[in-house]
Amino acid sequence: MAESLSWQADGDTLLLRGELDRDTLISFWTQRDSLLPGIRFLDVSMLDRVDSAGVAMMLHLCASQAKQGGALALTGVTEKLRTLITLYKLQDILPSVDDKLA
Repeated sequence: MAESLSWQADGDTLLLRGELDRDTLISFWTQRDSLLPGIRFLDVSMLDRVDSAGVAMMLHLCASQAKQGGALALTGVTEKLRTLITLYKLQDILPSVDDKLA
C-alpha cells in the first residue's frame, strides 16, 4: 500500500513529503493550479519514493510555470531521484538547484 503524499507552501517553495507515484499524485494534481502561483522551488528532499509518473508530473509543473512566465526548479534532489532523472536524460529540462543557492 502506498504512503500518502502531502505538501506545504513556505514562501516561494512548495515542500512535498511522502511518496510521489501514480497512486498518490492525483490529489496534488487536482489542486496544482491553486498551489503553484508564486512558487519558484519544489522541495523534493522529503520524498521517500518517486516513480516515473512522479517525474512526469514534475516535468509538467516546470513546463506550466514556464508557460506562465515563471520558473520552477527542484531543490533537495536525492541521489535516487538524480539517478532517475539521469536515466531518463532529463537533466537539461528538469531544472534543479543546489540547496545552498535556493
